[in-house]
Amino acid sequence: MSPKGKGKVREYVEAFAVALLIALVVRTLVIQAFKIPSSSMENTLLIGDHIFVNKFIYGYHVPLTKGRILQFSSPKRGDIIVFEFPEDKSKDFIKRVVGIPGDTMEIRQKQVYVNGQPISEKYTRFADGMTIDGFVRTRDNLPPVKVPPGKLFVMGDNRDRSYDSRFWGFVDMDAVVGKALFIYFSVDWNRGIGWSEVWRYPELVRWNRIGQLLD
Repeated sequence: MSPKGKGKVREYVEAFAVALLIALVVRTLVIQAFKIPSSSMENTLLIGDHIFVNKFIYGYHVPLTKGRILQFSSPKRGDIIVFEFPEDKSKDFIKRVVGIPGDTMEIRQKQVYVNGQPISEKYTRFADGMTIDGFVRTRDNLPPVKVPPGKLFVMGDNRDRSYDSRFWGFVDMDAVVGKALFIYFSVDWNRGIGWSEVWRYPELVRWNRIGQLLD
């Protein structure tokens, strides 16, 4: 190969390496894509929604330490967050923040109370209606519990189909990955179509959901 040809190859390799490095930095520090695999956040998020998550707004957790660095904001009530699942840290969960440190949480007949006051939640869905199931007491009725410092109380919008803080407790602030931003792609997988076939069936793409902001 001529020196000129070798120079071209080197340029391509360097350009690819730089692009890869930038992609890794962006994914690690700035923004990351996630896919919604369950119905726990319906109708805000549907199975097959693909979202971008802001990873820097809440700062970064340094492994083996407590607290976060370069923090611009703290999770607020109503934020949709991605976090490491407390029962299996290899999995990421997505839920909505309902209680922040110091809040007293209570549920009476499916109505959520924060610090003794009922809250309005227009985003919620009750798949079983408002019927109270006595066998799922913590789901529909929860005695008052105070959110400890450095913790969050989270719930899925699809209240009757969500495994959340009502069952396994609080999310550690250091386990938060980031805040959900918007839906960048959405596809209905109910027909069992694979990725390679999606573009042959454009009617499966939920075009109206693409670009939808999450709040």
